[in-house]
Amino acid sequence: MIPIIASLNGSTLSGWTSFAKQIQQAGADALELNLYTVPTDMKLSGAELEHQYIEIVRAVRAEVTIPLALKLSPFFSNFANMAKRFAENGANGLVLFNRFYQPDIELESLEVVPNVFYSTPMAMRLPMRWIAILYDRIGASLAATSGIHRGIDTLKMLMDGADVTMLCSVLMRHGIDRIRVIEEEMVSWMREHDYESVEQLRGSLSHKSCPDPSAFERAQYMRAVGIHKPA
Repeated sequence: MIPIIASLNGSTLSGWTSFAKQIQQAGADALELNLYTVPTDMKLSGAELEHQYIEIVRAVRAEVTIPLALKLSPFFSNFANMAKRFAENGANGLVLFNRFYQPDIELESLEVVPNVFYSTPMAMRLPMRWIAILYDRIGASLAATSGIHRGIDTLKMLMDGADVTMLCSVLMRHGIDRIRVIEEEMVSWMREHDYESVEQLRGSLSHKSCPDPSAFERAQYMRAVGIHKPA
């Protein structure tokens, strides 16, 4: 039987907890919390906002027993610290990262309107960095999302340390059969390079395991410019 993972986005603490409890009672096997707000209150400090997020996780964890995943924004002053605190307060998994749809301005109607753009493989660079840094350092599974379109993208994320990868834009573009294509690309590459299992390659190029761990820490502007080759 395929597990059912529910997704929840709340606005009040009581809303988070009551709906989480109802979702578990409805039969969900796991629950993903989409934790994100746009803070416009200039009196609200980053520390206070972080505390609110932790309180949501702690409160929901107290209400449900099913596995709890958090789909997160990268916009924290120290994401490594927040990832550790989320895991310590009841998160079983972290989904990195939520890709937000920013509003646009329609000049003819003079309206602020939502705008949707599909991701490209470039979007995977940010989650790739943080999954590599967090791998085997916190007590939570790591899921990679944003920019995964091909078998090689999935392989990179697994080598990085991801436990699972998520797809959306590529399926919207090409349909559900793209999953089979990606799997075939992965199997072909693994056979060609003598990998017998996903577990064998997982985390092999993480911050912990790669030959140059500092590569995940530096901004690397000069190095990137130095090795850049025009298309």
